[in-house]
Amino acid sequence: MSTQRRIVLVTGPSGAGRSTAIHVLEDLGFEAIDNLPMGLLSPLLDAPDAQRPMALGIDARNRDFSTNGFLELVAHLSRIEHLDLTTLYLDCSEEVLLRRFSETRRRHPMAQGASPQAGIRQEKELLQPIREVADTLIDTTALNVHQLREEVERWFAPEEGRHLAVSIESFSYKRGLPRGLDMVFDCRFLANPYWKPELRMADGRNRDVAEYVRADPNYLPFFDRVVDLLRMLLPAYRAEGKAHLSVAFGCTGGQHRSVALAEAVAKALAEEGQRVSIRHREVERRSADMRPD
Repeated sequence: MSTQRRIVLVTGPSGAGRSTAIHVLEDLGFEAIDNLPMGLLSPLLDAPDAQRPMALGIDARNRDFSTNGFLELVAHLSRIEHLDLTTLYLDCSEEVLLRRFSETRRRHPMAQGASPQAGIRQEKELLQPIREVADTLIDTTALNVHQLREEVERWFAPEEGRHLAVSIESFSYKRGLPRGLDMVFDCRFLANPYWKPELRMADGRNRDVAEYVRADPNYLPFFDRVVDLLRMLLPAYRAEGKAHLSVAFGCTGGQHRSVALAEAVAKALAEEGQRVSIRHREVERRSADMRPD
C-alpha cells in the first residue's frame, strides 16, 4: 500500500472561491496555507516528519508567481514518488466574477486602476495554461458557498473505500497533448463530422454530431473496450492509493470525435458511481476566442 503524502495545490482567478475551498480542505484535516510564495514550497515539503496532507493556496497575487513557474513546480512535484499531487482549479464565468466584485466593493488585485473587468480578463488569460493542466476543475459560476463546500468534500473527503477522482478530457493533436495525463486514446480513426457542412460548426456534445460519430462501425467496439479497461483499472489504482486518474481522448481538431467519446465515457463511468469531471480543451478555447471584447 502506498504511503504517499497528499498535496493539493489550490488556484484559480480571484473571486472564484479559492479561499473557501482551502477552508473546506482545512476542515477535512488538511494543513492549509494560503498565499504561499512558490519559492517556499519545496523547503516546506522537505520538513522532517511532515506527513499530514496539505492544501496550499497559490495564485497570481503571490509575489513570485508566474505561469511558467507554477507549471514547472507542478512538473517537479509530480516526479517525487512520496507525494500524491493534485492541482485544484476554481473557475467562474467573467460575468459572475464581475458581479461578485461589485457586490463586495473589493478592488480586483490585477486591476491596477483599470476596471474590474479588465483585471478579471487579464488574470484569466494569465491562468489559462494552468487551468488546462489542472487535475480537478470546479466551476463555481452557479454554486453558492454551501454547494461549493459539498463539491470540494465530494472530491477530497477521506472516505473509506472512496473512488478515484477521474478526469476525462478531449483535445486536438494539432495543439499537442495536455499535461499530466495517465491515459490517452486516439479517436482519429472514426468518421469525422467536420466533413459534413451541417455539423462542422457544432461539437461532440451536439446530439447530431454524437449520433454521426456513433454510427461508425468502429465506434461501439472501441467504446466498449475503453470502458471495460477503465472498469478493470480503477479498482486497482484505488487499491494502490492513487487519488485521481486523468484520461484523454484526442482527434484532429478536438471538437467532434474526441468530445463525443469523452462525453460518452464520462457518462458511462458516472452512471456506475465513479466521481468524474469532464473538460473539452479546444471547445473551451474556441468559446473564449469568440467572447466579445
